[in-house]
Amino acid sequence: MEVAGAKNSVLKLMAAALLAEGTTTLRQVPGILDVTFMAQLLDTLGCSVTVDAEAGLATIAVPGEIGYQCDYDLVRKLRASISVLGPLLGRCGRAEVALPGGDNIGSRGLNMHVAGLEAMGAKVHIEHGFVIAEAPQGLHGAEVWLDFPSVGATETIMMAAVLARGTTVIENAAREPEIQDIAALLVSMGAQIDGAGSPRIEITGVSGLLKPVEHVVVPDRIVSGSWAFAAAITRGDVTITNGHAEHLELPLDKLHKAGAEIEVLNPGFRVRMNERPKPVDVVTLPYPGFATDLQAFVIALNALSDGAAMVTENLFEGRFTFAQELTRLGAQIQTDGHHAVVRGVPRLSGAPVVASDIRAGAALVLAGLAAEGETLVSAAHHVHRGYTDFAGNLRRLGADVTVEPDDAELYWN
Repeated sequence: MEVAGAKNSVLKLMAAALLAEGTTTLRQVPGILDVTFMAQLLDTLGCSVTVDAEAGLATIAVPGEIGYQCDYDLVRKLRASISVLGPLLGRCGRAEVALPGGDNIGSRGLNMHVAGLEAMGAKVHIEHGFVIAEAPQGLHGAEVWLDFPSVGATETIMMAAVLARGTTVIENAAREPEIQDIAALLVSMGAQIDGAGSPRIEITGVSGLLKPVEHVVVPDRIVSGSWAFAAAITRGDVTITNGHAEHLELPLDKLHKAGAEIEVLNPGFRVRMNERPKPVDVVTLPYPGFATDLQAFVIALNALSDGAAMVTENLFEGRFTFAQELTRLGAQIQTDGHHAVVRGVPRLSGAPVVASDIRAGAALVLAGLAAEGETLVSAAHHVHRGYTDFAGNLRRLGADVTVEPDDAELYWN
């Protein structure tokens, strides 16, 4: 199973292209709906974006003059649309971005984004459903302390700071591989950034615009992790090519403790499971902790385990909506606040369920593959936002999958 570039990186890389006049080319781009939405959003700002899903290629041609207002109709589909806030403010001195939509997984406020931009001299307020940020005299360097290592806030501040006067320091910055990927793009474009991947990132602003470049998107560790859990949940054997095992050290360790065989390859890794899984406790934390985006998969694995385990969600309170749907398949799960106690059962049984977000949808699919009978996953459009040809890849691995013509519902036997 070959893994494409990371959803949580490519959308931000597309936004970062706004910082350079000319054509930026991204390679290893995943063929997902969110890339299409971001391309449409950049088009409304005056760019010309071409996406070749089969070739994994995106070109973003950015004009000398760009717009600074992002309308609601597009932004409501895509939470990552807030990623244009920093580049637009840094380049235009003004940005108007509708409050974003995206997955229904709980509160993801913009307070840290706003506080960081205000520390750099911006005036920010919300009016008629828009985040309006202004810095007519330009931004200046500042020391920004994040209360939490927010990926989104780190990205916004970092992209805004590359054209600011002076030096900006982000303390308690997010450390995800996607942060490092965005920083690598910006540095190749001419930005000065040190410390990406550590809790302290230092950005020294440069004068003038950055230059367009070509860049290969980092492989998607969440998709890699999804296929790893797919092998364990279905007691299968999956080789994940182009995946970085070093980005998944904790999830792969949990799979090993559950009874899976893990083989690190160059490149990629292989996961095999030929027994009923052992239960594993998991606590979600910012990287390098266990990713919240893989939480649904470990719950699905524990639902079939020989024992009981506790899963603690520390990032998004809405994630346990998935657990309620999984009980429709016969899983035994009790939730209490941030905790879910999962008592494994010998088998699940197919039933109609509803996907509430990208990862919940994918995990319900995998649970359906491990269940007896037919499972219908409604609102499966969520899955297409984060996975390239998910149903097709499952079929290539031997699964019995049917996609309805309207792309809204998927069946698994």
